[in-house]
Amino acid sequence: MSSENNFSHEESEPDQPDQPDQPDQPDQPDQPDRRGFIKGASCVIGAAIGAVPMAAGVRVVLDPLSHKNGGVGEAKFIRLAELTELPEGKPMKFAIVEDKSDKWSRYKDVPVGAVYLLKKKFEGGKDAVTAYNTVCPHLGCFVDYRKNEQDFFCPCHDSQFSLDGELTKGVSPRGMDTLEVDIRNGSEVWIKFRRFKSNTKEKIAL
Repeated sequence: MSSENNFSHEESEPDQPDQPDQPDQPDQPDQPDRRGFIKGASCVIGAAIGAVPMAAGVRVVLDPLSHKNGGVGEAKFIRLAELTELPEGKPMKFAIVEDKSDKWSRYKDVPVGAVYLLKKKFEGGKDAVTAYNTVCPHLGCFVDYRKNEQDFFCPCHDSQFSLDGELTKGVSPRGMDTLEVDIRNGSEVWIKFRRFKSNTKEKIAL
């Protein structure tokens, strides 16, 4: 609503004494709605990684001290799945969530990324699992799995990756980023979720 009201007056108003000029007031910068920003960012990330059906979100845990100091967080192993849940030769996506907070609020289970798990069987019948961060190493877009083409595809700049994570076409400076995997108790799939610097040939953890 405007701060000035425009009314029509039939009678003229009495003369008012001149008022001294007031100095111009500097424009007040808009205060960003940080709560709205975090919710909006969460929705964007959630929509992006939720475009393909995936397993329920798994909480990621990083060293809180490293976050406070602005350093590289020491990733912890998190359990994602059982070997029996993973189809052979077909990537399965898992959402990764963590808690976020600002000066006013705390938000639980905010989507922060996703992981592809790919199970393959080697000679002797032993299962092996490869974990990929779903973020494209080029500029941070989310990579899709294409069933018909049997590859990974980044729709932002048409980079294509084999199921082994190798770059087959496009401008990405490196292949898909793999994550450390540990098979525990014979069937539990644990991974270390990490983020990596984009648009570099080297794989640099953030």
